[in-house]
Amino acid sequence: MRRIKIAQIGCSETTHGSSILPSMLRQSDIFEVVGLADVDVHTRPLHPSFTESGVPMMSVEELFAIPGLEAVAVECDEALQTKYAIMAAERGFPILLEKPGSESDEDFDRLIDIIEEKNLPFQMNYMYRFNSAVRYALEKVRNGELGEIYSVEAQMNCYEPVNYREWCGNFKGGMLYYLGCHLIDLIYQIQGEPEEIIPLSTCTQPGIVNANDLGFAVFKYKNGLSFAKVCGLEVGGAMRRQLVICGTKGTIEIRPIEHPVEVEGYEVPKDTCFLVETYQDQTPGAPIRDWALDGDHKQFEPKNRYDEMTAFFAAMVRGDAVNPYTPEYERKLHKLFIRACGLEAK
Repeated sequence: MRRIKIAQIGCSETTHGSSILPSMLRQSDIFEVVGLADVDVHTRPLHPSFTESGVPMMSVEELFAIPGLEAVAVECDEALQTKYAIMAAERGFPILLEKPGSESDEDFDRLIDIIEEKNLPFQMNYMYRFNSAVRYALEKVRNGELGEIYSVEAQMNCYEPVNYREWCGNFKGGMLYYLGCHLIDLIYQIQGEPEEIIPLSTCTQPGIVNANDLGFAVFKYKNGLSFAKVCGLEVGGAMRRQLVICGTKGTIEIRPIEHPVEVEGYEVPKDTCFLVETYQDQTPGAPIRDWALDGDHKQFEPKNRYDEMTAFFAAMVRGDAVNPYTPEYERKLHKLFIRACGLEAK
């Protein structure tokens, strides 16, 4: 299998970049990582993994000029992502892009226009798209086994210090902008375009934190309501990260979406996930046994949340895979996401 010659823009400690680089370095049979550019130096600290990686640090222009460079991972600060992704796209490089892209709807549109015009492989870092339990649930939805879906409840919470939550104030959408994109992606995949989006983000500690550190948005459909919630002050919130899909025939709950586990002989962090699926007997005249239904419990094999995602990107660059999430899908998702954050989308 041919290795992909790739470089990464963005080396801070609070983006997925500090996990994407180790993922690519681990998969040395797939990737040859040839350069790093730290563009976040004035906004976020450099993560130790970058200085310890042995990969050469350089300017962005030097990175683009690397002989034989085949792809670029853009993993920088949210405010800079689209800027550098556009620079890479204009030069014809396939792009692995950190979520969510940009607060500017027009800038993200421009990026997608270039991607489509040049027909470039393009993938965004929505790691739940490669989550085993999420994939299982989405297949059940597509097969109609849950019936007509009328509600999706999606939560991605955490407990963070004041300075982290204050940092989220750099985004007009606050915590929903920083994390909620993962959840809105799932709601959109399951239910499509809503009739109405109601942004409801707020601040949990006015006077202490000057940011909307509790992000909330309601999605209204013709047959129900769904919501996305992210909170930076929820004790035990990481273990209550969940996806609940409710249909007329059954319900699937994934909680937690990810649970860190230790795997013997494997020193890289891995996650497992837990799922419960419950179905109502659809036989005519069958009794409704709501209180007695415990559901079928499943635990999925642990894996690193980034490895499959980065490997799939390499396959796209080689021409061995086609991304099911088209640039136009990413464009429409971004517009929904911007509206959920209370921002204007054209």
